[in-house]
Amino acid sequence: MKRVVSISIGSSRRDKAAEIELLGERIHLERIGTDGDMERAARLFQELDGQVDAFGVGGADLGCRVDQKWYPLYSVRPMVRYIQQTPVVDGGGLKNTLERQLAPLLDARLGDQVTPRRALVTSGADRWGMAMSFYHAGYECVFGDLMFALGLPIAVRSETALKRLAAVVLPIAGRLPFHWLYPTGDKQEVRTPRWGEHYAWAKVIAGDAHFIKRYAPDQLPGKIIVTNTTLTREGLRSAHREETGGLSGSPLKVRSEAMLEKIVKLVDGRVPIVSVGGIMTPEDAKRRLDMGAALIQVYTGLIYRGPRLIREIVKVV
Repeated sequence: MKRVVSISIGSSRRDKAAEIELLGERIHLERIGTDGDMERAARLFQELDGQVDAFGVGGADLGCRVDQKWYPLYSVRPMVRYIQQTPVVDGGGLKNTLERQLAPLLDARLGDQVTPRRALVTSGADRWGMAMSFYHAGYECVFGDLMFALGLPIAVRSETALKRLAAVVLPIAGRLPFHWLYPTGDKQEVRTPRWGEHYAWAKVIAGDAHFIKRYAPDQLPGKIIVTNTTLTREGLRSAHREETGGLSGSPLKVRSEAMLEKIVKLVDGRVPIVSVGGIMTPEDAKRRLDMGAALIQVYTGLIYRGPRLIREIVKVV
């Protein structure tokens, strides 16, 4: 069996391990968080180098690809300095391929419900594929790179301006300590509302989840994601029920469906609803859509079942 380990500078409270089948082969996936400690991550990479089949870099990327230009994040590169044998990747590949399909998918599924066509993308340079997906689909965009990463009250609104900004800022920002630019470890759990006028202006809020959560206002009317995770252990019978951190997967199914039922009645078709939590089978996905969700989000089910779960869901819905 292949073994793939993602070592993240994010919180260790989200550590997981699972086995999936991919292209006919069993793969053991493991995520290890170091709570913001980049040197500990480097030592873990060193310890496991040559012992596993592939590494993932979590909580950070090795650089940003803006259009055709690559900007290294020099403060992150020491984290992988000891790797000599095992192949290593970060999330950049998905950001510049899969995320480019986001706006067309949203439009195809929700159509006129996405009105006005305004998108707040928390960091366009870091999520170039996502940013250009909305921009080239005709959305009016605000790219929040200077606001969300550097705390400067300057909104970027065009592809040209974003590329110019990247060319000027990233060679410098890429050499700053990474935690100056992005929350790591327990800082990912801190929320300080800011940039409320841009959250209110946008119909679509897209980008890194920690950036979005970090500055989100207390309420976002008209922009709804229902049930992602919970801290409660009520009714859980697992031997691990006393552990801390978020709870996801099957234990959320009943609670998520109950919440969805309430929200569907509350909004009465006025805004699209994204249902999340406990979607582990194609039947779970179909039930959420039948209950009134416009979209679903799958996370834990994808970890345990692999990409085949998506194919199975598409066949059913």
